[in-house]
Amino acid sequence: MKKVLTTMPLLLLPLCLSGCSRVGDKDASLSIIYAATVALALTVLVCYCRQIRDKNCWFVLLFSSVPVVNAGYFWMSVSASLEQALMANRVAYLGSVLLPLSMLMIILNVTNTRYGKWLPRILFAIAAVVFFVVASPGILDIYYREVSFEIRNGVSTLVKVYGPLHPMYLFYLLGYFGAMVAVIIRASAKRQMDSTAHAVVLAIAVFVNIGVWFIEQLSRIDFEMLSVSYIISELFLLGAHLMERETRRLQKLVMDAQAMPEIPAAAAAPAAAAPDRHELFISGLQELTQTEKIIYEAYIAHVTTKEIMATLNIKENTLKFHNKNLYSKLGVSSRKELVEIYRQLKAIGECGESQTHAVR
Repeated sequence: MKKVLTTMPLLLLPLCLSGCSRVGDKDASLSIIYAATVALALTVLVCYCRQIRDKNCWFVLLFSSVPVVNAGYFWMSVSASLEQALMANRVAYLGSVLLPLSMLMIILNVTNTRYGKWLPRILFAIAAVVFFVVASPGILDIYYREVSFEIRNGVSTLVKVYGPLHPMYLFYLLGYFGAMVAVIIRASAKRQMDSTAHAVVLAIAVFVNIGVWFIEQLSRIDFEMLSVSYIISELFLLGAHLMERETRRLQKLVMDAQAMPEIPAAAAAPAAAAPDRHELFISGLQELTQTEKIIYEAYIAHVTTKEIMATLNIKENTLKFHNKNLYSKLGVSSRKELVEIYRQLKAIGECGESQTHAVR
């Protein structure tokens, strides 16, 4: 799964570059590009279903919606009649309506934002209304006042005259984009996420689509760039989800280890450290980064080095780098010395204990 996450953006880059042609310059190669985006989206869906054990329903919805959208774009490009093109348009809109919904729910979960059980029901109800409107061309004239079918340079397209409710989908997307940004900002301000890296990854996932959408609105690009940006966004969201899940796993290991009986402080550290070293240790705790805090808590909870590296998905050299910074801030030279001073402070009384636990 990691290989898919790291190599997929490189595979998508040539698709972006080759697919962005001006109006009137379309050719049959666009159909091949759309077919490739369908294959890529299905690959991500299959990898997620095969590699992730505890599947999240919102990720399943997201990863299913992206190939639906791209399949609609592909079907549109090869349609042979107005009826086929309209049906392809409905398929693309079906995925497009569900995509922002699933993205918002994923961001709510990753940012540890609480919401009522009623929220998904309301969002699905709104999505159903929006889909009814955007799927109405060929039946009603509320979304497209007029629509006709053309084949330009071997690629099918719809020629549309917009109806009175056409702005609805625009407001639908902007509403979701605004909600996603608001959730990320709020979660960052209240420190609901485990690290700023989560916020950065989530912001990228959202702003990739916002940026692509604005580019498509401001320039007459014939290729649906969102077909590619959706795949990139789902990879970023999956990355943020995996980061958050691994951090929680390490925190659980720490809590489980702390629940075990400890060796008496007197037996563990017969030699008392100087008071000034205690003060340096306590003051250093306040300067630890989020990653250093996690490693510190893991050390005092007796989590093994291998478990720490596996959970944080880092190599030994990276852990050594964090150790160097951690030891320097706490005024110790080794993991053993760190644990000894922690136990001494804990044995002093509630004051020392509360200060050493301030990082949690």
